[in-house]
Amino acid sequence: MRENKALSAWRADEQTIGCWLSLANAYSAEAIANLGFDWVCVDLQHGLIDHADLATMLPAISTSQATPLVRVPWNEPYEIMKALDAGAYGVIVPMVNNREETEQAVMACRYPPDGYRSFGPIRGALYGGRGYAKEANTHLACVAMIETAEGREKAEEIITTPGLDGIYIGPADLALSMGLPAMGDQPQPEHLEEVKRLIALCKKHRVAVGIHTGGIEYTQKYLELGCNFIAMGSDSGHMMKAAAKELAEARGTQEKQRESTGY
Repeated sequence: MRENKALSAWRADEQTIGCWLSLANAYSAEAIANLGFDWVCVDLQHGLIDHADLATMLPAISTSQATPLVRVPWNEPYEIMKALDAGAYGVIVPMVNNREETEQAVMACRYPPDGYRSFGPIRGALYGGRGYAKEANTHLACVAMIETAEGREKAEEIITTPGLDGIYIGPADLALSMGLPAMGDQPQPEHLEEVKRLIALCKKHRVAVGIHTGGIEYTQKYLELGCNFIAMGSDSGHMMKAAAKELAEARGTQEKQRESTGY
């Protein structure tokens, strides 16, 4: 079976940089993936992408060496299974609150006897290649997001759930759970301390930890703190920032201020 290079790096406590995909477009997905990111994540929770779009975006990503991940819309087994069957090499599951919910996500990612994923990897096996049926449980990543008040309180029980491959910190929802305004890249000292606490828990239990950022500044910050996988912005975010910067330069004006979307 094709190696999941991102997951192999995380298991070796190495660092990777990825990009978030929120545009429902196969060409933009292919273009971003071929820039050299270690992984790209198609976002089905937010953004403008549905499963029909995913079916064209994953083959486009496959023209690159980037590992294809999918953030599913919710911790629903059928959503997880459909993403994996479409060729995702891992899922990021939002709003995970406790061990029971983590176990549900893990079980949906694994074929029996390790879980209850139903067998029918119509494109997953095509992308993964020979050996998929026997090796998928080892090569496909299950990542839980910690971003709620309950999730923060029960972080250690989530992190230590058997079969879980990683934790992904959602900075904006994490901020909301702390009574802070959501800004995407969060500047508050108390937010940084909570992120550091979660990173330390992951390091203690040797579980990979990742986080979302809006660009290079926070990517560098979290790499220095030891995160294993960081989303350095998104396709739409990079497009908007570059266009706004050059438009302002062309007109000799200040950049137009935009409302934060977390992307």
